[in-house]
Amino acid sequence: MTFDAAKLLRSHGIQASAHRVAVAEYVLATGDHPSADLVWKTVAATFPQISRATVYNTLNLFVEKGLLRQLVLAEGKVVFDPNTEAHHHFVDEESGEITDVPWEALDVRRVDELTDLEVSEYQVVLRGRRRP
Repeated sequence: MTFDAAKLLRSHGIQASAHRVAVAEYVLATGDHPSADLVWKTVAATFPQISRATVYNTLNLFVEKGLLRQLVLAEGKVVFDPNTEAHHHFVDEESGEITDVPWEALDVRRVDELTDLEVSEYQVVLRGRRRP
């Protein structure tokens, strides 16, 4: 994905500091679902002066501004998803790899019949193993 990270940040009301641009260039272009620590390690490899706290704060800001989704797909494991469109997830139980599943691939029915709940969004998390 080729994009102007600074321009994208500014269009979402975010000051495009060098640190934020460095984080955006990685996390908004990845097809993966990285943890905050993985983002920090990856960005620090080319931007060594960036602190872990700056990465965490930047990721949280990106979530707040709608550039990322924060997901808890396993107990104690928080990851960030640059795909903010409606979709589901598959978690490979052997590798831990998370794969996007297109929204239309699954048919979730009767959510509107849950009259005692006010559902603002939902997603299905599938778990298993990839077939050989």
